[in-house]
Amino acid sequence: MTGAPMPSATGRSGRDLERSVARLLTGGTYLSIGLMAVGVVLMLIDGVSPLAIAPPFDPSTILADILALRPVGFLWLGLLVILATPLVRVAASGIGFAAAGERRMALVAVAILAVIAVGVFLGVVVEH
Repeated sequence: MTGAPMPSATGRSGRDLERSVARLLTGGTYLSIGLMAVGVVLMLIDGVSPLAIAPPFDPSTILADILALRPVGFLWLGLLVILATPLVRVAASGIGFAAAGERRMALVAVAILAVIAVGVFLGVVVEH
């Protein structure tokens, strides 16, 4: 093949992207662990058994639960953060690839996010 070489994620910008994504994943994991730890400590303080049936997931009550220092709010938010961390990683990678001019990899990231969005949508529709 002839012509200009394709931009590569192995250069300096690629290493910077990898470091940023690694920090994102590490930070999301630590945040999730911290939120869940606070929830467990609050459960112990309230005398709630870890084997008790959890209340149903209701995103509209998470903030109120956290402000009231109810363990369930911290636990649900911790779970949401750990679930969202890989999604944010894919989005950040897509943005980084687009900025580096790697259209194919940026499109792969968008396709992954689209598949996840369709899966979530179908999960919500089928549930109701």
